[in-house]
Amino acid sequence: MSATAVERSVPRGATEARRRRVVGLGLLVVVLLVAGAASLAVGARALSPAEVWHGLFAAPQDDQRLTEIRLIVQTVRVPRTVLAIVAGIALGVGGALIQGYTRNPIADTGLLGVNAGASFAVVTVVAVFGLTSPFQYVWFAFFGAAVAGIVVFALASIGRGAGNPLTLALAGQGIAVFLQAMTTAVSLSDQKSLNAVRLWNAGTVAGVKFDVIWPITAFIAVGLVLAAVTLPALNLLNLGDDVARGLGVNIALSRTVGIAAITLLAGAATAACGPIAFLGLMVAHVARYLTGPDYRWLVPYAGLLGAVVLLVCDIAGRLVVRPGELDAGVVVALLGAPFFAVLVWRGKFKSA
Repeated sequence: MSATAVERSVPRGATEARRRRVVGLGLLVVVLLVAGAASLAVGARALSPAEVWHGLFAAPQDDQRLTEIRLIVQTVRVPRTVLAIVAGIALGVGGALIQGYTRNPIADTGLLGVNAGASFAVVTVVAVFGLTSPFQYVWFAFFGAAVAGIVVFALASIGRGAGNPLTLALAGQGIAVFLQAMTTAVSLSDQKSLNAVRLWNAGTVAGVKFDVIWPITAFIAVGLVLAAVTLPALNLLNLGDDVARGLGVNIALSRTVGIAAITLLAGAATAACGPIAFLGLMVAHVARYLTGPDYRWLVPYAGLLGAVVLLVCDIAGRLVVRPGELDAGVVVALLGAPFFAVLVWRGKFKSA
């Protein structure tokens, strides 16, 4: 093949890859819309498409049955569907970012200690102030998650290992273990705190109203903007710090923006629905398999996959023990633990 033919074939191959990725994003959006519609119809009381449509758009009527349907759709299923989508996007994007910034394929958003920080904040304010409503303590959960992330990043930025992804991982694990121990100590000394953390730690998108969802969504939106800004630099950082520095990347600034984005995304999602393990880890690997290592594509795929997986797991949780429910976090963990085991097994197999 001539040099001219090779030059022509490269752009054509790149264009084809781009087309496949765009089509894949479109398919994920379609799957998400279908899952969202199913989420509105499925539950302890199954609703037909006509009943869902009435519950969403019909004017209030005197019919008690139709009024009940409107209440189910608008006050129960729409909020949990919206939260599942928003939190899934946040955790998916956060999982892809944390793996990129730490260069650790088994990292998830809990690595920064945000889950442990949120849990500790919840049990503390319940024990000290006697708070009982999610609207009351969700803000403390977000604050605890943010503070934990900032402390971990600060610890990883000082000393001889400053800026090293391994240092960040070790600092995150150290803070997480400490906060988990403190959470256990507080919750065991106070029955209300124990009950609150037991329910909150299950990870659920049910029971959260729009008075919490909208402000949390605003924080997540800021996190997504920061994530989008840092994606080109993240691609270069994964080539190694020396290469990135040689190509003009401000490594300290890029990592600061990236960690801020992860903290906002993971902190807001965790504050709203509790810690949901394995979600970011799973979807980041699936997205990498579908798109390759380019974070400009990997991150949007991970966000949409996160929303789809969390929404489908929430729907499955309503069906498997019907008329009861399994929390979405439990279903995600049941799916994620085998996935994690397969990742470990495949890693050992390849290294053998």
